[in-house]
Amino acid sequence: MTVINAQRSPYLEGVYAPVADEVDVAELPVTGAIPTELTGCFVRNGPNPMFEPLGPYHPFDGDGMLHGLWLDDGRARYRNRWIRSKGLAAEERAGRALYGGMESPVFPDPSLVGDARGLKNSANTHVVRHAGRIYTLLEVAKPTLVADSLDTIGEFDFRGRLVGPMTAHPKIDPLTGEMHFFGYDFAPPYLRYHVVDATGTLVRSVDITLPDPVMIHDFVLTNEHVVFLDAPAVFDLHGFFRGGPMLSWRPERATRLGVMPRAGDTTDIVWCDLDPCFVFHFLNGWTDGNRITIDAARLDRMNIGIASDVEDLGTVGRLARFTVDLAARTAGSEPLDDRGADFCRINDRVAGSRHRFGYLASFSSDRAKVGEFDAIVKYDVRAGTSQAREWGERFVVGEPVFAADPTGSGEDDGWLLTYVYDRTQDTSDAVILDAHSLEQVAAIHLPQRVPFGFHGNWFAAD
Repeated sequence: MTVINAQRSPYLEGVYAPVADEVDVAELPVTGAIPTELTGCFVRNGPNPMFEPLGPYHPFDGDGMLHGLWLDDGRARYRNRWIRSKGLAAEERAGRALYGGMESPVFPDPSLVGDARGLKNSANTHVVRHAGRIYTLLEVAKPTLVADSLDTIGEFDFRGRLVGPMTAHPKIDPLTGEMHFFGYDFAPPYLRYHVVDATGTLVRSVDITLPDPVMIHDFVLTNEHVVFLDAPAVFDLHGFFRGGPMLSWRPERATRLGVMPRAGDTTDIVWCDLDPCFVFHFLNGWTDGNRITIDAARLDRMNIGIASDVEDLGTVGRLARFTVDLAARTAGSEPLDDRGADFCRINDRVAGSRHRFGYLASFSSDRAKVGEFDAIVKYDVRAGTSQAREWGERFVVGEPVFAADPTGSGEDDGWLLTYVYDRTQDTSDAVILDAHSLEQVAAIHLPQRVPFGFHGNWFAAD
């Protein structure tokens, strides 16, 4: 790897600095005790550029790297692997970066990249498992499959049935086994909704017409509906290639929630106006008659951590509740907490139905910097209470991934898994918390740092 950070990008230093090696360690030292009921693999995805960027760098640009932690009988082993896209393979052959990034468009010589021309599919945002396949995801590209070993298999288009890209945040219905997802695009109709049945076959696609190409990072699946946030985060590719921003916030444009029956199509959507806002991550939602309730990390506007947004404390997420009255065709939101928080997770067994508990990465002080969380908060939205586990500013905490206790029946019977980076020691641990109390159960000491990343999942052995 040849990343020297010649431009002194803040996204290539400290917790963001990439690691150079793929390693395998069979047994890791542990402080505390790993619950023997935890048998499976905790996998997290994130950006890890292999080569020095050609221009300004943003984490969205980095090559995907998977960090896998296998737990069995109280022991842990670790393995990390790059997601080897066709574009990254071409760069490995060339021995240097060939592609630009979201702030520095560079399209490589076709003779160097072959059929990997255009966008490099870094697949760096999320990793999910469904119907025996493991998908790594970048929301503007096709999914990339990897093996249980985390080695790359290649891009997948559901045997030719998938038109356009796949979101990084699909939803799996715990009752039907279906996987629901969408893809946004830069050409009309701008949005498509898809359903994959429990066997892994894409069985349904619906085109949804929007007035503009907008960024839609996540959506909501309830027991009866799908819900999309059409916010004024608007793409302008023509302007981008002339030197302007690729993505801009236009609050004068309408902000809407679109509600569609799961078996419906674009003619069945009910659009409800909202005050301008943005959501990267929804916690969960459910339908009760004509009322839909959605909990999410609401932002006053989009913030992807570029230019002045990096230190803008007004644009971190805060837990809020959205409600939709389908009969009146109205929607609104109210805050549930005033602390900055995002990277929302629940026990996936209650996805799409009424939940009680939610877990978010948060900040222990007002010195919030985008992505650099140092706390985890558990919300009891039924009781209106919360509790926090705080590490402090010396540490950076990742997304809290819920791993259900296979012997439990309660919604919060299980553990939270996350990676914690120590700025002072330049080391990372995988930490296991009791989901009831947020008390630390175990810290697994890793053989090398785990850089800042996005999303992951617990893949139980069963």
